[in-house]
Amino acid sequence: MEQDWIWGLVGGLMIGSAAALFLLVNGRIMGASGILGGLVDGSGKSNWTERAAFIAGLIVVPLLMLPIYTEVDTHISTNPAVLIAAGLLVGIGTRLANGCTSGHGVCGISRFSLRGMVATVFYLMAGGISVLLFKHILGVI
Repeated sequence: MEQDWIWGLVGGLMIGSAAALFLLVNGRIMGASGILGGLVDGSGKSNWTERAAFIAGLIVVPLLMLPIYTEVDTHISTNPAVLIAAGLLVGIGTRLANGCTSGHGVCGISRFSLRGMVATVFYLMAGGISVLLFKHILGVI
């Protein structure tokens, strides 16, 4: 029997633990888009090293895992135009929602934030509609 669900559980526990630790240490919500946004727009100058370390961790840790997981089937499109468009749309969406799935979904729901719950519902609906449209109807992905 395939046990892939365990990796989802482990990943969720790691993200949840990191969010709790970030809140306990810094007294702030761990929202990846806010952390990156503060680096880009200059509003996070006071703690730029912490922000840069967080973003570096998002990039470096998966690279360190490559020797262990040489073949991972993510079902991501190989079409560069689709990947670029998806990245831009996600970036625009996180700015419009004033946060991302880590801030609203992980941290917001765990704090029983109505705003976080509503944002997460809309993220999930937009993702489902996008998959339906682009993969099943248009066949782009």
